[in-house]
Amino acid sequence: MGAAFHVRDGSTAPDRPQGGCRRAPPAGRVGIVAGMAGIPFVAGSTTDGAPRLGATGEPMREFGELASLVGDGSVTDVFVVAGRVWVDRGSGAVASPLVLDEARARALAVRLVEAGGRHVDEATPCVDVRLHDGIRVHVALPPVAVAGTQVSIRLPRAEALALDALEASGAFERVPRATVDALVARRANLLVTGAGGSGKTTLLGAMLSAAAPGERIVTIEDVAELRIRHDHVVALQTRQANLEGAGVVDLARLVREALRMRPDRLVLGECRGAEVRELLAALNTGHDGGAGTLHANALADVPARLEALGALAGLSPQATARQAASAIDAVLHVERVGDRRRIAALGALAVRGDRLEVVGARD
Repeated sequence: MGAAFHVRDGSTAPDRPQGGCRRAPPAGRVGIVAGMAGIPFVAGSTTDGAPRLGATGEPMREFGELASLVGDGSVTDVFVVAGRVWVDRGSGAVASPLVLDEARARALAVRLVEAGGRHVDEATPCVDVRLHDGIRVHVALPPVAVAGTQVSIRLPRAEALALDALEASGAFERVPRATVDALVARRANLLVTGAGGSGKTTLLGAMLSAAAPGERIVTIEDVAELRIRHDHVVALQTRQANLEGAGVVDLARLVREALRMRPDRLVLGECRGAEVRELLAALNTGHDGGAGTLHANALADVPARLEALGALAGLSPQATARQAASAIDAVLHVERVGDRRRIAALGALAVRGDRLEVVGARD
C-alpha cells in the first residue's frame, strides 16, 4: 500500500518457464498445465520499483512461479484465481500470462501458509499469514473457494513510506500535513478509515514512525502488517488453534495482554470484531496516542461500522457511541483515486441524541 503507483505492461516470463506455469492459451483454446512438485524459483528482472527481497536479503523462492512478480517493487498485489494469475501495480488488477493448474496452486498455497507458521486444510480452509517484511498472504481452499484454490498476496513497498514521502506523492492535498503532524505530536487517539487497498496501513505506519523516540509502541494485528520506522516497537499477532483445536489467541486477548506491557501507544491494526470493546475501554483509561484502522467506504459510514462492531461485543449503540466519542480524538479517511492514495477527509466523533455521528468533517 503506497501513495503512488503506475501500471507497466509486460512480463519477464518465457513462453514455457520452469515450474508448472505457462502463458495463457489464446482465446477459445483450452490448454493443459502439468503439475510440478516442489517450489522452484523462476528468474525475472524487476521493473522500475526498488526490488523486493526476503528477510535474508535473498530472492523469495518460496513463492515459486510467482517469485518474479513478488520481487517486483512496483507490484502491490498478486492474485491466483482458479489458476489464473493477476497482478496489480497500483491501478487495478491485470491478467498475467501465467497459469497454474489446481494441484500446483493448492501445493503452493499450502507451502506459503506453512512458511508463515500456520496450517490450511479442509477443516481450516481460509488462513492469513505474514511472510518476510510484512507480505500478507491469504489462502482459501475448495469447497469454500468454489472455482479452485484462491491466493491473495498483499505486498508492501520495498521501503516503508514516511510522512515526507506521502506528502511528496500528494497524500495531503486535501488535509494539510501540518494537521496530521499536530495530531501525532499531541498524542491524539486516531482512527484511520477507508476501503480495502486505500492506504490505511501505510498512513498509520508513517504516522507512528513520527512518534517521539522515547515512546513504546505496542501493535496488535490479526496478521502483522504494520511497518513502523521506530526503535521501540512491540509487534503482536493472533494465533490460530492447533490441529486439536487448542491454543488460539485472538485480538481481544492480545489487547488485554498489551495493556500489561506499559504501552505509550496502543495500536490495533484493524478493528473488525468484538475486540473494539477492549480497545475503546483502553483508550478511555488514560492510554493516549493510540490508533487503529477500520474498513469504511466514507467518513459518514464510520458511526454505523463502529455500532455494528460494538454489537458483536455486546454493546448497545448508545454505549458504543459514548465509548467511541470519548476514546477517539480524530478520524482520518483515506481513499484511492486511480494510482494514488490520499487523505480524503478529517472529522471527529460526537454523541447526538444517544447516537454516534461524525462532526467537524474537513474535506
